[in-house]
Amino acid sequence: MMRLPKFDYRAPREISEAVKIIAGAGPEGQFVAGGTDLYPNMKRRQQTPKTVISVMRVPELNQISGEGKSGVTIGASVTLTDVCENPIINRDYPVVAHAARTISTPILRNMGTIGGNLLLDTRCNYYDQNYEWRKGINFCLKKDGDICWVAPGSSKCWAVQSSDLVPVMVAIGAKLRFASTLGDRVIDAAGLYNDDGIDYLHKRPDELLVDIQLPPTNGWRASYQKLRRRGAFDFPVLGVAAYVRLDEPVRTGSGPGSPSGQPAWGGGSDRVVGAARIVLGGIAPSPVVVEEAAAALIGHPLDNDHIQAAAEAAYVKARPLDNTDFVMNWRKQMTRQYTLRALNELHSK
Repeated sequence: MMRLPKFDYRAPREISEAVKIIAGAGPEGQFVAGGTDLYPNMKRRQQTPKTVISVMRVPELNQISGEGKSGVTIGASVTLTDVCENPIINRDYPVVAHAARTISTPILRNMGTIGGNLLLDTRCNYYDQNYEWRKGINFCLKKDGDICWVAPGSSKCWAVQSSDLVPVMVAIGAKLRFASTLGDRVIDAAGLYNDDGIDYLHKRPDELLVDIQLPPTNGWRASYQKLRRRGAFDFPVLGVAAYVRLDEPVRTGSGPGSPSGQPAWGGGSDRVVGAARIVLGGIAPSPVVVEEAAAALIGHPLDNDHIQAAAEAAYVKARPLDNTDFVMNWRKQMTRQYTLRALNELHSK
């Protein structure tokens, strides 16, 4: 039986109290919300903090405010179930509700939080095992060892970023607010993740994730597709988040001052993609933004030819690793198919 190691448990009621505790605890302190990731990791001795600081009783971290026109702010300790069921998120940010709904099972979503999913530890078949199993292979580079079994000749850890919400937040341009005894800072979701399985976050250990700020909708649309073996519970072994904003093209020979006197903007099917992002998750230590896929869409109608071109660009860029479920070459093939699914969903809206 795997048991938790001994630790001190603290439950502050305010952000200022929480950051003071973590500052005093130093490297041996760690925040916890739902605990669906940290506590199993502690049982496997992957993480062994001496002080665990629960932030579930901090009111500011448990609130959802705003609406689509001005943007929505979600406290980091809001449970995944509350994200799934919130009427404003479902109405204005359905991609966020959908991605949250694909995470784990209903019971675990009742405990797991949006902040916990965004700060999820990287995963690997050689790392996510109990202590005795890892000891049997002389551990790995991510914890207690000196070799990465995914790429033994590499000095880098290749554990995979396996959050469902991360590629979505990067795609839609969400921002995250952190607090510490030094003050607050707000960063783009795209700037939080580092391409290293060990040092996977651009975040100091003493910083507390306070909230997630979703941008105003302003006509953009987004979708998320997830590949996994089972229809529930499993982590993604490929996630594709797609974001587009459709603009009205300028018509030559029209507009104010033109002989026709017609508006300078087209309408309906004439719309072209003004902005786009395709983000891949579950295949690397950080989310992969495929600039080539976006370039295949921007300035063009969101039609079959350009969707196919974007999917091909995503396939070319994908480099799945052999440390999760399924054969990595098949997962690479699925990148094309799941990008097609994500973009076709947006085309049909």
